[in-house]
Amino acid sequence: MKQKIQIVLVLSMIVAGLRLAYILYERHETRVQDAKKPEVVPTNPDYLVFPKKLRPYDLKSAQDLSKQPVWVKVGYSITYFPFDGHHTDFGHEAGLLLPIERLEIKKVVTDIFPKAPGEKQIMAVFVKDGKSYAFSIGVVKGEDFQIYSDDMLFIEDPHELYKHWPKDIWDSIDKHEVKPGMNEIQVNFALGIGTAGSDDGVDKTLNYPNGGKPMSVTYRNGKVEQIKAGA
Repeated sequence: MKQKIQIVLVLSMIVAGLRLAYILYERHETRVQDAKKPEVVPTNPDYLVFPKKLRPYDLKSAQDLSKQPVWVKVGYSITYFPFDGHHTDFGHEAGLLLPIERLEIKKVVTDIFPKAPGEKQIMAVFVKDGKSYAFSIGVVKGEDFQIYSDDMLFIEDPHELYKHWPKDIWDSIDKHEVKPGMNEIQVNFALGIGTAGSDDGVDKTLNYPNGGKPMSVTYRNGKVEQIKAGA
């Protein structure tokens, strides 16, 4: 009986040892697999913003721009001209559309640009300060329409599209100001489109005409690091 008890105890110890070894092995394998997993980088919410597009393909479909407000995507890069109700006065520039300026498009028409008699400009007509103006959103030659409004305009309020941005960021954008920590999209909304400066992979500098008040902005790892008056 004594020997039987000893045998049972030995077997129990062996089983317990094997079980402990298996548990330690499983834990080791789990740590190895976890180490092999790629580091999870939080997704930038900006990458999850997909603005709606109208994709107009002719004059009739382009009229959809008048069904809701629009906001300027490419500030300080779109020239607008006086519009007398029938024709655009291409000889007198009225100004540049501001970054994310809100517009109410009244209609879309075609007009002849004197310097390009072989084609017509597709003009979006809007009212500002009680006066009518128009700017080009494409060209038509014969039956071939090329309309670029989706690249020029938002048809949704950017404040809603990027509502995850903090209030202080939007306050600076609405004042057309830039401050450290802003990203490139935010600066585009504040100052308009920038032109290439320098880029070494870490630091990147862009020059912003800013409607006649040029600024030079340096980014480090995608965030504003330095702001200077431009040439």
